[in-house]
Amino acid sequence: MATPAQPSRLRAWLLEGLTDQTKHRSGHRPEGPDADGAPEAADHGRPWWRVMCLTGLDYFSTLGYQPGIAALAAGLLSPLATIVLVILTLFGALPVYRRVAEESPHGEGSIAMLERLLSFWKGKLFVLTLLGFAATDFLITITLSAADATAHMVENPHLTSTLNGHQVLITLILIALLGGVFLKGFSEAIGVAVVLVFSYLALNVVVISVGLVQVISEPHVITDWKQALITEHGNVFMMIAIALVVFPKLALGLSGFETGVAVMPHVQGSPDDTEEKPAGRIRGTKKLLTTAAVIMSVFLITSSFVTTLLIPAEAFQPGGEANGRALAYLAHEYLGSAFGTVYDVSTILILWFAGASAMAGLLNLMPRYLPRYGMAPHWARALRPMVIVFTLIAFLVTWLFDADVDAQGGAYATGVLVLITSAAVAVTIAARRAHERGWTIGFGIISAVFVYTTAVNVAERPDGVKIGACFIAGIMALSLLSRLARVFELRVTHIEFDDMAQRFIRDTANRTIRFIANEPDNRDADEYRLKKQQIRADNDIPSEDDVMFVEVTVLDASEFESGMRVRGEVLHGRYRVLSLESSSIPNALAALLLHIRDETGQRPHIYFEWTEGNPMANFLRFFLFGQGEVAPVTREVIREAEPDRNRRPHVHAG
Repeated sequence: MATPAQPSRLRAWLLEGLTDQTKHRSGHRPEGPDADGAPEAADHGRPWWRVMCLTGLDYFSTLGYQPGIAALAAGLLSPLATIVLVILTLFGALPVYRRVAEESPHGEGSIAMLERLLSFWKGKLFVLTLLGFAATDFLITITLSAADATAHMVENPHLTSTLNGHQVLITLILIALLGGVFLKGFSEAIGVAVVLVFSYLALNVVVISVGLVQVISEPHVITDWKQALITEHGNVFMMIAIALVVFPKLALGLSGFETGVAVMPHVQGSPDDTEEKPAGRIRGTKKLLTTAAVIMSVFLITSSFVTTLLIPAEAFQPGGEANGRALAYLAHEYLGSAFGTVYDVSTILILWFAGASAMAGLLNLMPRYLPRYGMAPHWARALRPMVIVFTLIAFLVTWLFDADVDAQGGAYATGVLVLITSAAVAVTIAARRAHERGWTIGFGIISAVFVYTTAVNVAERPDGVKIGACFIAGIMALSLLSRLARVFELRVTHIEFDDMAQRFIRDTANRTIRFIANEPDNRDADEYRLKKQQIRADNDIPSEDDVMFVEVTVLDASEFESGMRVRGEVLHGRYRVLSLESSSIPNALAALLLHIRDETGQRPHIYFEWTEGNPMANFLRFFLFGQGEVAPVTREVIREAEPDRNRRPHVHAG
């Protein structure tokens, strides 16, 4: 019958590229996050300026709404507050992310730098928190950009009467189209990004140039602006002080740096680059970050200047013609409806495609961490299911915010600032560890400024941190539930035996293989003698049958997947011991037994003592610390991994 084949084809399409983690019998186990079905690094690099356009989808597209946000936040002081933001960009965010590019050249970003500083569960929880803010940043980028693209469509004079009142529906359609691009198998956005970015920046050069000419040709505009500043704020020092206070509200102009380091694997390196030291790729990424920051700084200052001087203040207010689309307003006002419509189309396209940059960031970031922590289901390693999940979440966010650009600005700024602040702290610690006193002081000052900026933003727009907290709570809850559901998986990625351990296995391959699970204590002769006597008596093991001890040392129980090295040794001249290091005792023992079964063709036996104590407490010890009720959990891991009970190793407890 053909009917059952349909779901199979759909499942195969959805999970295309997913590595099957359960094939332990074939020995084809993944050996790291890159083998998990996460988005692969580029096979060959591209010139840095082309990759810059991919980053620029997010960064440069903020010109669509940043001047309007600046005018609402700072009023007449918008140009001065923007200059403060540019100084922070060029002398704060840019040096920080140039250092991030050096420290994390494989696209992991600043989160990986901080992950290396903390171990055990506190490290995992800290990374999950940062991932929550990263999800806030990238998802709100998708919804905010789509909403602003919708605003440009609705405000176009030719479309207002037709589209007005349908903002939410239009935004949902744009997000769905973006998701459709990725579902089809989106892998090469750089060519499209180059066309969109260059055309968009060229049109902005025209609009801003015309605006500057208009200002120069009407000198009274500048005079009126200066007079209004003096009347409203008094003196220059008061203006600077106010600009320093209000500039955190302009934080959206800092977006794009985290994406810049995330796309590093696509940057073309030098022929002598190595995986450990891709010096050419790092140089190219630094050029990318610097060029993008300089270009954006020029556009931010000039656009803020002309929009503040030429657009009436009331037009920036919610419902006004320039709200969220200040440069588009100037394009229609001074260059005519035809050019304004072309500008609107270009803006709509880059804002819509800015979501592609954010989606790529999500698909690069989440599968890099969550599956490695055991905090995502298997299908999270595949591209298309994650695209569907992120698209549905973007639908929900759009509906909750009613596709309102201003309402989403706080959440977006919070995500951006938290990531930049964490990056500044990470590079400060890196410089201190490298004994670079000057850089440590410099990055420390930058960190303090970003901490202040983030705190002010959170205080003035608490909705941003509330939304970020919702993402964090959701990620943590789903992550812990996923890990709980996968707790009995066989999760040793690979096993290596030293020469002595291999000799032990070869010596016992032609007879019954018996192991005694031992929790190492003093490791003296009495410990092994008494343990051997007890296990033989409890399980009626014939005295002539040989036994080996196996001991597991738990390194970091918070790790979900890890490799395992098996070391053989002879203690006290008579006791053969296999020593293992892993994140979980039951998983390590199960992996060892299954591997020996496959190598020798024998079904080995392993003998345990029953663990004393409450079973629930022991399970929690296993879940959190990798130990606890070892015997039944080892048996359960084997049962999950081997469906054929006639091929399972024997587990005994007495």
